[in-house]
Amino acid sequence: MLDLLYFLLLGAFAGTIAGLLGLGGGIILVPSLIWIFQYKLQIQQDKIMHMTIATSMTTIVFTALFSIYAHQKRKAIHWPAFKKLLPGMVIGTLIGVFIANSLSSSILKITFAFFLLIVAVQIEFLGNPKGEKKFPGYLLSNLFGYLIGNFSALVGIGGGSLIVPLLLWFRIPIRNAIATSAACGLPIALSGAIGFVILGFKSSTYQATGYIYWPAVFAIVPASLIFVPLGVKLAHRLPIEILKKIFAIFLVIISIKMLLSEFL
Repeated sequence: MLDLLYFLLLGAFAGTIAGLLGLGGGIILVPSLIWIFQYKLQIQQDKIMHMTIATSMTTIVFTALFSIYAHQKRKAIHWPAFKKLLPGMVIGTLIGVFIANSLSSSILKITFAFFLLIVAVQIEFLGNPKGEKKFPGYLLSNLFGYLIGNFSALVGIGGGSLIVPLLLWFRIPIRNAIATSAACGLPIALSGAIGFVILGFKSSTYQATGYIYWPAVFAIVPASLIFVPLGVKLAHRLPIEILKKIFAIFLVIISIKMLLSEFL
């Protein structure tokens, strides 16, 4: 019962942050799930990161569907860019799952820790980039999609922190960039979840299919969706720039803690 409470609180926090700062839930879910799986559920050490990434990506499947519905009602999704990125994202994610499956939990944890540092720098120091005016053709778009999908599978995210800056670089307005990023999260997360089910199927239990831990998914998803509107409401009332600084510092602390736990 206490485990369920942890997952519900985690979903509420992830949903609030997503609505408040426009960041995907994976940024919050992955380090939190690592802690719960390791210290509360005592999951086998060498499978913690694999189960964490798979579970995180599965929750993103459901939240992405909700986001696509909400953004499509406002006709905010840039479907031409989505279609160009799609094949590369799916292929990149599936290959990324195979790579992740071959790596140790320790290496995956270090990879995610460095990713948090990059996101923190992006939040704190980088504004909206202004680059090319024309979105690239299918070849280059698929290369971008492949790299995004590949890395997303290694760290358990929907790719938003990578896709939004890319779309902004090609002069897609911020609202459309966020909406399109939410749409891209679905094929990335779905491909990743399917891959982790197949590769981890021998590890299945009555609570897990492959590496996906269902009690966490079924608690996190509804709590997250319920609290996203709260985050949006707070975004219109609180000083976002100060909140971004605090959250960037928070990510740095988590990253350093994860790195120290691996190296010391």
